Amino acid sequence: MMHTRAGWHVEMEFMEDDQHTRAVAMLRLPDGSEVRAHGAANRHRSDVNQPRVGEEIAGARALNELAMQLLTKAHEEIDQASGRISHPIHV
Repeated sequence: MMHTRAGWHVEMEFMEDDQHTRAVAMLRLPDGSEVRAHGAANRHRSDVNQPRVGEEIAGARALNELAMQLLTKAHEEIDQASGRISHPIHV
């Protein structure tokens, strides 16, 4: 039996200042389509400035949004292929 291997690479980019971190996650799928998602984190003025923590939070939020977009895309493709409305995919 032959097995097909697939690999995905997510690109993550961060934009930061002293109190805000924004993240953009991008996934290019084998069919050439791209899925992009955004996440953000805000540092409270009384918190210590820890850029890595802001990146982790903003990055996690972007990846979470990316996952939800992929679930929605898969759900729509299931509906198209089956010709019927399927049950929502929950995380």
